[in-house]
Amino acid sequence: MTHRICRIPGDGVGHDVMEAATIVLEALALDIEWVDAEAGWCCWEKYQNTVPAATWKALESSRCCLFGAITSKPGIPGFKSAILQIRQRFDLYANVRPCKAYAGVPLNYRDDIDLVIFRENTEDLYSGVEWKSLPEEMFELHPGLERFRGQEIAGSLRVFTRRGCRRIVRAAFEYAQRKGIESVAAVHKANVVRETCGMFLEEARAVAKEFPGIELQEPNVDAMAMWLIKQPQLYRVLVTTNLFGDILSDEAAQLVGGLGFAASANIGDSYALFEPTHGSAPKYAGQYKVNPMATLISARMMLEWLGEEAAADRLERAIAKTLAEGKVRTYDLGGSDSTLDVAREVARNLG
Repeated sequence: MTHRICRIPGDGVGHDVMEAATIVLEALALDIEWVDAEAGWCCWEKYQNTVPAATWKALESSRCCLFGAITSKPGIPGFKSAILQIRQRFDLYANVRPCKAYAGVPLNYRDDIDLVIFRENTEDLYSGVEWKSLPEEMFELHPGLERFRGQEIAGSLRVFTRRGCRRIVRAAFEYAQRKGIESVAAVHKANVVRETCGMFLEEARAVAKEFPGIELQEPNVDAMAMWLIKQPQLYRVLVTTNLFGDILSDEAAQLVGGLGFAASANIGDSYALFEPTHGSAPKYAGQYKVNPMATLISARMMLEWLGEEAAADRLERAIAKTLAEGKVRTYDLGGSDSTLDVAREVARNLG
């Protein structure tokens, strides 16, 4: 079966890690038809648009997307993140972030960490509903606003829907069921943010009833941040809201080697985008210095999503072998090998 995949390097080191991923994926000898496109700050500089029309056409013609990295530029009028635009247009509501401690990684906090965070990807404070001044009529809508009258106000609206809460929780439970995992932790702050997190928790409890063999845990987000440091090995699947998931997934990534291992999938009902989350690191662009493992793990997730389970397993074993042997390492792991050196070693270890 031919897989038509949109390939977007993005900005900075996105080009370096995409080249590494291409080396490994071509070594797997799968039937992949690449559709190359551009997005990110590079496009803003050229077109005043981070996702030009040709890129939307390329995305819409493909089965999924493998993305490199983007540069964020907050505070620029009209600028909108390419990744946020793609997530919203394709309704990629599940941000899936694996955090696994591979043997041989000297930066591991513990060697027995193997968890996945399901982060709602389209709602919450990331919905983009914000303002710098509050219209007078808004003060009449809620008594809690009255104490801010007469002050300069900035606001962001935390938007939740029952549909959004329900489908991210269901994605987490379905994953746990497939993998034979016995519990899911729904992370919230319903004791303080009662309406939005309250809705999330209500939906988590409702979905949990459909999976009687899986225990629902309900940790507060502040306690969860502490438990990830204290006993991360106790958790296998976390599901949470957009903002909390953004924070906790980076914390968890540091437990297993840092952002060089921070892979992610953005998954909807009919489309998906896979990317590392380490950013574009402009100072390293073109130097082939950064660790490509986050991109390679993202590529493994892509293969699994495409139904290429055997290829995904081969890639997982090759990644694990490369790290365990430790013969080829980038600077963050104490080595001096290049991004492409690591990719070629993983390709050799495909067997």
